[in-house]
Amino acid sequence: MNRISRAIAVILIVLGCIISVLVQTPQSALTVPPPLQESPRRGGDVAETINLGRHFQELGVEGSIAIYDLNSDRLYQHNSQRNTTAFLPASTFKILNSLISLETGVISDEIAVLTWDGTQRQFPGWNRDLNMREAMKLSAVWFYQVLARRVGHEQMQKWVAQVGYGNQKIGNKDDIDKFWLEGELRITPKEQIQFLRRLYKNDLPFSERSLSLVKDIIIVEQTPDYIIRAKTGWANFGEQTKPQIGWYVGYLEKDKNVYFFATNIDIRNNNDASARIELTRRCFQDLALL
Repeated sequence: MNRISRAIAVILIVLGCIISVLVQTPQSALTVPPPLQESPRRGGDVAETINLGRHFQELGVEGSIAIYDLNSDRLYQHNSQRNTTAFLPASTFKILNSLISLETGVISDEIAVLTWDGTQRQFPGWNRDLNMREAMKLSAVWFYQVLARRVGHEQMQKWVAQVGYGNQKIGNKDDIDKFWLEGELRITPKEQIQFLRRLYKNDLPFSERSLSLVKDIIIVEQTPDYIIRAKTGWANFGEQTKPQIGWYVGYLEKDKNVYFFATNIDIRNNNDASARIELTRRCFQDLALL
């Protein structure tokens, strides 16, 4: 009788362990969300049946787009291969440059003015004294070059590495005011989205003040229904012998959800430049967000 009781007890213990493993395994898997590029829900070139590629065809543009829906943990995209290809960040780097400049105190706030050096540049709006809010809106290169020089090579490299921005390569000291325009720094569209997600969640190594100021100055559209925070970029602008790449990155806040996006295209003419925003808006319309 004792042997039977012991056998039953052993069987019950084994069954209990098996049930415990079966119950706990899926719970453990849910506690750590997979990285953006590894989510099993994101297979295929375009999520579900939405054909984002048709807008590229209609506008005659080569490129890619990725839109990440935070609440549903879903990525909608066109041209998945390009979304994992690294490019110069160009003026999209102004987002991080602003954060670093505010955090290091090389500029006090978004309304502090830098004096124009008197050099005539091709965009009339750049040819005057500017503050950070204006410089972000106008994408004034000279303003952010001044800030980068003030930050200095050592501090800039430290912050870029700490953030884990792209490949983290800013070149040597002589590259301090151009590494995001024509240097070694590279970032993929998916990495842009990861950076923006961390910005939104205040998960970057900057003070709440710096994060709040930068989030405010990158607002490009605000309505009662939604807010779009974004930045354009144009790599190799004016360089006829180099591929010119256009960016539009940011995020849309609507109905207690956030949609992060990175649009990346080849710019071959002025019409292509304006297509960066048009493509993004058309894709948002497909998702019933605009």
